[in-house]
Amino acid sequence: MGKYLSIIVGGLVALIGLLGLMRWKYAFLLVLKGSIPVMLLFGGVIAVIAGISELKDEASAKKEEKK
Repeated sequence: MGKYLSIIVGGLVALIGLLGLMRWKYAFLLVLKGSIPVMLLFGGVIAVIAGISELKDEASAKKEEKK
């Protein structure tokens, strides 16, 4: 019974979300426009940190390989 209830509740929540999106479309688009540059900035910083970490790991592996 719990599986069916979660499907029904999920459908209702999605419907309410869709109705809210239709009603406050311009406010949603304004927030979306403002959040995209921030997400790109954080994504770029994470990519740079991951690249630096990978370079450090590679250098460490080469150093251990020479020993």
